[in-house]
Amino acid sequence: MSLDKLKLSKSLVIAMTDAGYLTPKEIQSKSMSRILGGQDIIAVAPEKSGKTTTYILGVLMRLKYTKDDAPKVLILVADRERAIAVIDQFVSLSKNRDLNIVGLYGTGGTDAEVSELALGIDIVVATPTRARAVYLKLGLNLSKLQTFIVDDADLIVKQGMQLPVVELARSAGKCQHLVFTEVVHEKLYKMIDYFMNFPTLIEVEDLGDSKAEVIPQLLYQVPNYKTKVNLLHALLRDDEVFNKVVVFVNSRLTAQKLVKSIESPKLAEYSMLKPLHFDENGFDDFEDFKATPEARVLVVANEGTGALDLSGVSFIFHFELPEEKEVFLSRIVKDKEPAEEVVAITFSTDLELSQVRKIEQSIGQKMEVLDLPEDLMIETAKKPKKGVDKNKIADDDYQPQGGGAYHDKKESNSKNYNLGIGQKLKMTMKKKHS
Repeated sequence: MSLDKLKLSKSLVIAMTDAGYLTPKEIQSKSMSRILGGQDIIAVAPEKSGKTTTYILGVLMRLKYTKDDAPKVLILVADRERAIAVIDQFVSLSKNRDLNIVGLYGTGGTDAEVSELALGIDIVVATPTRARAVYLKLGLNLSKLQTFIVDDADLIVKQGMQLPVVELARSAGKCQHLVFTEVVHEKLYKMIDYFMNFPTLIEVEDLGDSKAEVIPQLLYQVPNYKTKVNLLHALLRDDEVFNKVVVFVNSRLTAQKLVKSIESPKLAEYSMLKPLHFDENGFDDFEDFKATPEARVLVVANEGTGALDLSGVSFIFHFELPEEKEVFLSRIVKDKEPAEEVVAITFSTDLELSQVRKIEQSIGQKMEVLDLPEDLMIETAKKPKKGVDKNKIADDDYQPQGGGAYHDKKESNSKNYNLGIGQKLKMTMKKKHS
C-alpha cells in the first residue's frame, strides 16, 4: 500500500518520503480516514508502530492556518523527552509551513511560557501537569481548540496524571479527541470516559515475524498487589502440582514482605533467597534450595541477583515484572529442551500490562490469559475516611460524565473457561505429551 492511499497532501507525501517512510503503517491505514473525518478515536498499538506519526499527519492535514491568539491543537505527553521528540517530528514533516509550536514541560516559573503563548501559537505539546499549571495562570487559552490529543495514555495513567488530563479536556469544550496508547484497561477508561463520547476503538497487534522458543506462558490479570498475594496463596495450596516453585519480585524488601504474607506452618516450606535477617527462613545459595526436599517455594528478588540455573524448578512465577524485559526473557526463552516441563506464570495489574505487551512482542506470541479462581478474594482500594481525595477522578461506582467510551473486550482477550490452575496445567501437560 502506498502513501497516496492515506489521502495526504502532496507536500506531506514528499516530506514522508524524504523521511524514509515509503508505505503506511497499519495504524495509519486503519485510523487516518477517521482522523481526517473529525471522529474521536482510541488507537491501541505497540511501541514503534507509528502512532505519533499518525496523529502528526492528521494534525497537519486538518489544521487551518489563521492568526489566532489561541492554540488549535493540544498534545499531552508523559515527559519532557517525549515532548521534545514530538516537536522535532512536527518540524521534520512540516518544513515548508509557517507553523508555530511551543512545548510546555519545564519545572520552573511559567511567566516565559505565558508570554510566548500570548504571541499566538498553533500547536502546544505539553506534559499534563505543566499544561494545567499554565492554564490555571490564564496563560493557556483552550477556547479555540480543534484537536485534543493524549499520547502514551497508558504511561500518563501509570504516572498518576489523570486529573490534569481530565480538567484540561473538560475545559476545552467540544473538539476532536484522539487517544493513543499501547494498552487499554479500566484505569485508562475511567480517565477518558470523562470527556470522550463513544469513540472508535482501533487496535493493531504487531508480534513480529519470528516466534521465539519459550516455555509455556500463562497470565493472570489482577487489580492490585493484595489480590496478587491472595492469588499466590490460593495457588500454592496445591502442593501436588506446585512442588518446586520460584517466585520473582523486584526488591528484597518485597521478597521479605511476601514470604511473611504467605508463610506456612511447615518449617522451611516457604523461604527467601538471601534473607535480610539471620532469623528468617531462607537460603544464601540457590542450589541449596533445589537440594532441600522440604523447601517448596523460594521468593527471589531481581535486584542483586544474577542468572540462576532454574533446572529442576517446575514453576516460575513473576509476581512482579522486572524493569528490564531482558531479565524476564532470560528465564523463559529455551536455549535447549528442558529435562522437565517448566511453566511460567505472570501476575499483572493494569499498570503492568504495557510491560506484558513488550514481552509478547519480543517472543512473538501472546500469553494465555487465565480466569481468576471463583473463590479468590478480590481486594478493593479503601476509601479515605475523612475529606475528599482531590487526586481521585473516579470512585469504583463512578458514572462517566463525557458520555462513556465504548470498550468491549476483543474476542481474543475474552476468557471463556474457569478451570482450577492445577486442572488446567494437568490438561495442558497431558495434551502436550499425548
